[in-house]
Amino acid sequence: MFSNSDEAVINKKLPKELLLRIFSFLDVVTLCRCAQVSRSWNVLALDGSNWQRIDLFDFQRDIEGRVVENISKRCGGFLRKLSLRGCLGVGDSALRTFSQNCRNIELLSLNGCTKITDSTCNSLSKFCPKLKHLDLASCTSITNLSLKALSEGCPLLEQLNISWCDQVTKDGIQALVRCCPGLKGLFLKGCTQLEDEALKHIGAHCPELVTLNLQTCSQITDEGLITICRGCHHLQSLCVSGCANITDAILHALGLNCPRLRLVLPLLLVHLLTSDPCSNPSTLKDTFVYVSPQITDGTLIQLSIHCPRLQVLSLSHCELITDDGIRHLGSGPCAHDRLEVIELDNCPLITDASLEHLKTCHSLDRIELYDCQQITRAGIKRLRTHLPNIKVHAYFAPVTPPPSVGGSRQRFCRCCILL
Repeated sequence: MFSNSDEAVINKKLPKELLLRIFSFLDVVTLCRCAQVSRSWNVLALDGSNWQRIDLFDFQRDIEGRVVENISKRCGGFLRKLSLRGCLGVGDSALRTFSQNCRNIELLSLNGCTKITDSTCNSLSKFCPKLKHLDLASCTSITNLSLKALSEGCPLLEQLNISWCDQVTKDGIQALVRCCPGLKGLFLKGCTQLEDEALKHIGAHCPELVTLNLQTCSQITDEGLITICRGCHHLQSLCVSGCANITDAILHALGLNCPRLRLVLPLLLVHLLTSDPCSNPSTLKDTFVYVSPQITDGTLIQLSIHCPRLQVLSLSHCELITDDGIRHLGSGPCAHDRLEVIELDNCPLITDASLEHLKTCHSLDRIELYDCQQITRAGIKRLRTHLPNIKVHAYFAPVTPPPSVGGSRQRFCRCCILL
């Protein structure tokens, strides 16, 4: 049945349409394996209809421009979602070819593709009018010209991530929001040149905004955020970690104008827990908490004492917290019955000991451990013995195999060669 002959039984018994339908459920690696079974399966596996959603993160070390170009030619108008997150070898030329061939693309992640420049956004603007989600985080060559291009050619844009694109200013934001009124998610973390004027443009032109991340945008003040509150009544998530000029005055504006807000402001939460002896955080209705990256174990101790209803806690990029802080959290009143999600990605001081402290959190459903270099597979396995249904999101970089005798290892993996 699985011989190299095109007359194999499975090819005779099942029509091509049904085989294509079966292949449509396979991931990238499995499709590439099927493509090596026979000539007929090669045609079926590499058919563009099977490549509507592609995530190449696991191949980021090997992906170069020509792979992206070949994928775009093969997929054409079928491709809807593509993630090139972390693919450092992909540049403007490959993405221009991609834009020309895949004009129905709706979601594109270029997070960490540091070679791309404004030229890529010009190509997307010219050829990809259906684009809705675009991630350009850490693409530091992106400037206001990119935002102006996107505003002209991608009016359906709903979510844009330009975190750490520190060349962007209020002029780029103004051009973007005037022509993309449907924006629902805007991630501006690390855009240090943004001032209150940029927030005024967002508040005036983005009535559908749901998520806004302004982490480390150190120049913004209460004045700009009040404009956001008055113009973005659908706002549910607002992150202002590292914004030292924000005060408690913003709480009043949020209460009056943003009834759907679900996430506690990090800076204000820490202030409530550490500075105001008259406050009572345990009465807060909010069960979702983002915490500033500058916090230490002391704040986790306060959280464990004063927030018994805590369900979701994000400690992403909190580089100062240690196993001791997690120990207090794991022994707090929220841990046993309430805590459902904890995000510990990019916390370099966290070790397997923290997982031991969390094994009594019986309601814990998900834990994020990306880039926690001291977490091991063995530690995760021990946690799962106590919490068998927990979803653990971690990434362990594949170990580079030693050079084979008589020569170096193959430059590309089999999948990349095939593609």
